Amino acid sequence: MKVKKGLVGAIGDTPLIRIESLSEETGCNILGKAEFMNPGGSVKDRAALWMIREAEKAGDLKPGGTVVEGTAGNTGIGILHVCNSRGYDAVIYMPDNQSQEKVDILKTLGAEVRVVPTVPYKDEMNYQKQAGRYAETLENAIWANQFDNTANRLAHYESTGPEIWDQTDGRVDAFTCSVGTGGTLAGVSRYLKEQSQDVQIVLADPHGSALYNWVTTGEAEMTPGPSITEGIGNSRVTDNLAGTEIDDAVQIDDQAMVDMVYTMLRKDGWFFGSSTGINLCGAVALAKKLGPGHNIVTMLCDDGSKYMSRLFNPRFLEEKGLRA
Repeated sequence: MKVKKGLVGAIGDTPLIRIESLSEETGCNILGKAEFMNPGGSVKDRAALWMIREAEKAGDLKPGGTVVEGTAGNTGIGILHVCNSRGYDAVIYMPDNQSQEKVDILKTLGAEVRVVPTVPYKDEMNYQKQAGRYAETLENAIWANQFDNTANRLAHYESTGPEIWDQTDGRVDAFTCSVGTGGTLAGVSRYLKEQSQDVQIVLADPHGSALYNWVTTGEAEMTPGPSITEGIGNSRVTDNLAGTEIDDAVQIDDQAMVDMVYTMLRKDGWFFGSSTGINLCGAVALAKKLGPGHNIVTMLCDDGSKYMSRLFNPRFLEEKGLRA
């Protein structure tokens, strides 16, 4: 029987879906990897599984242990699903600029959630650094450290990249996605570039991030922001992202992202989150640059249900000067 084995067996192997309206508009095949179909509802399930599995292999996480992580939400949700399926506890640190829906989901899944003030990474009270320090106080515990733990990008090198290559029969011309930890872009780039150096790898970045400048100028200097997107953009080059072959970058403003998300909802029937909106804008920009007839792949990171209080809240958008 063709049966997936448990929750872990259901992570990955997601469909590659042609986005009809964007494909017709550009003359390219705009193809989205349906990561919202993972058990935890996002692409971050892959990183969560690999980080926990690699810690188990190394003997750093033993039965009954605890996983501690600093996360904007989706990685934490993925970690909770994997922890619950393997008998671990989880403590999640979150910055206070994330949607309440994510906090509620994490608590429902059984996490101890610690919401802390949002401060830059260089600040010792940054949510990630707090998570790392707390993990050191516990026995039989790990700090998942998704930004600099290269098991994150290994997940995409070993699973996402090969899936994309197989699903396109090796006829992928370009891959683009936004970056938070860098794991997805880094892992997929490494795999696809090994198959063909002709595959274009393009980073899609929101405003209020340093990564667009890093790719285009070599200097990780912040662009004006902030963006209402959650969990993407960064002020630094993580260990996951370092050394990755990236051919170009595009910068997407919040209004373009909002327009894309609502177009997908009203025209194509898809209910996507903000990072997916950035990704699809990046794919369209790339299609216009390459011209018709190309196969362009991006990530459909998660659905819109975790963004009801922000992205799908007309009052919130109006306060930010955005229109739906």
